[in-house]
Amino acid sequence: MKVAIGSDHAGHRLKVEVVKVLEEMDIEMEDHGCNCEESVDYPDYALPVAKDVVSGDVDRGILICGTGIGISIAANKMKGARCALVHDVFSAKASRAHNNSNILAMGERVLGPGLAGEIVKAWLETEFEGGRHATRVDKMMAIEEE
Repeated sequence: MKVAIGSDHAGHRLKVEVVKVLEEMDIEMEDHGCNCEESVDYPDYALPVAKDVVSGDVDRGILICGTGIGISIAANKMKGARCALVHDVFSAKASRAHNNSNILAMGERVLGPGLAGEIVKAWLETEFEGGRHATRVDKMMAIEEE
């Protein structure tokens, strides 16, 4: 599996911790930054991650900002992105199993590194269930065509 990861300045410290988790899981990464704590704009980091995911260059993406809200909204502007903002393990699993999320968003000001690591592991290990959920995801994605 290959994962693209990105954050703004407010998510940088948590991104460093998530990268350690991905390395422990032996996950290949494409790091789109930022690598600083000086103010930057989250759409500049959401877009390259979303592009990598939608193009198929990577299997999934992870985005982090202060709350996870702005960066997830930005990622979801990319046609084909299904970015889920999650704050707990249950939601991470459900976003994969039921919604086939392809990008995970988290907030550094909301989560500690321990819980973020658990969320990342659960999200990466959970498969899409398909079935009745596939019909719903197809309907959701068809909205982009209207």
